[in-house]
Amino acid sequence: MIIKKVADLTENDVTPEAIYQARRDFMQGSLTGMAGLAGLAVSANTLSAPSKIADVDLPSPEWIKQKINAASANTQSISETLTPYEHVTGHNNFYEFGYEKTDPAKKSHKFKPYPWKVTIAGEVNKPGDYTLEDILSKVQLEERIYRLRCVEAWSMVIPWIGFSLADFIKVVEPKSTAKYVSFISVERPKEMPGQASAFSSIDWPYREGLRIDEAMNPLSLMAVGLYGKILPNQNGAPLRLVVPWKYGFKSIKSIVKIEFTEKQPKTTWNMLAPDEYGFYANVNPQVDHPRWSQARERRLPSGLLSPNLIDTKMFNGYAAEVAHLYNTMDLKKYY
Repeated sequence: MIIKKVADLTENDVTPEAIYQARRDFMQGSLTGMAGLAGLAVSANTLSAPSKIADVDLPSPEWIKQKINAASANTQSISETLTPYEHVTGHNNFYEFGYEKTDPAKKSHKFKPYPWKVTIAGEVNKPGDYTLEDILSKVQLEERIYRLRCVEAWSMVIPWIGFSLADFIKVVEPKSTAKYVSFISVERPKEMPGQASAFSSIDWPYREGLRIDEAMNPLSLMAVGLYGKILPNQNGAPLRLVVPWKYGFKSIKSIVKIEFTEKQPKTTWNMLAPDEYGFYANVNPQVDHPRWSQARERRLPSGLLSPNLIDTKMFNGYAAEVAHLYNTMDLKKYY
């Protein structure tokens, strides 16, 4: 389990009004007053969504529910409170469903994430089409609680359920010529109205990429659930990338292809606006986006009278784990 040490976190990271949930009966009692408490240990097997959402049974095969229920629990203490489930699932950038933050939750109901397969291609010894069930049979699911930092300067703290990307990369056996890993999202305009929109400026499907050493870093996660439940459509069901030291747009959703390449792959936002979105997209409070300062962030939930602003940390607070990857790079040039 890779979680920031308690000593590296402060009470400034705690989200007001966020909820640490246990099982529903307990949630209505002793946890009610713990919204601002730091230093709690939480478990994937005891987390549940807020009561108004907890009873919603998202449609999915029984086998993946069983896999998620069997995920190894987070056992380390943290001093950050989880962002409430309704904010994690109701405030999203997923332009395949629309450009408003509420569009993914409102417009993703027709999307069908099961059954699912991922094509593995490029510089690997074991290419081919892998079903999601086959992928999950080869890896161990676990809970990891990560910060999510958007380039738009808002952030969350999310308990993901997933598996180490490095573990799956080892399964497909990349060749020595594989220097990068490219990811491609699904393209289904009949189920994803944002893709069908005449006003979209994105050349679908959505594309992202990592250097191979970034992909192999222990922090890189492939998520299939959150809050102890299956991953909702609006959060990238059924399989998404989570790279917690990079801005959120790097964490591509609904992945259908992973390709290993010798050359740096093209990525969607870098192609659209290379002066605004670099390939690396590491969280860096010293390098501003042309439209947003990156020095501070708005931790959700927040409001006009209580914006909940906090200082942004280098590499989103994960410098100890990833700074060595960029020791020889000018991070203002390679942003």
